[in-house]
Amino acid sequence: MVSGQATGAMIAGIGSIVVSLLVFCFGSAGASAGWGGLVAGAFTLLAVLIGGGAVAVGLVASRQIHRSGRDGMLRFTGRGQAIAGISCGATGVGIALLALGFSLLVQVS
Repeated sequence: MVSGQATGAMIAGIGSIVVSLLVFCFGSAGASAGWGGLVAGAFTLLAVLIGGGAVAVGLVASRQIHRSGRDGMLRFTGRGQAIAGISCGATGVGIALLALGFSLLVQVS
């Protein structure tokens, strides 16, 4: 059986990357008007929370998958999905923080 936590971590990680791209778009679009840094900061917070959640759930799912199948217990699969959730979540957090720094730099300049 595929682990639902692993699938959820992967979906949340991909969502974190999508939100981090919105950080870059809003930060660049609103830099000249003065609201880019504020909106980018709000979306950065969202991306960091989603990405951190994806990493945490991915780690829990990885542990669940590793421990399953012993002594007649249900065997879970989806280790690749758990790893994808961890890596996508961390990537989304990194992109969001870099995009926030870029948007603040463009707004100040």
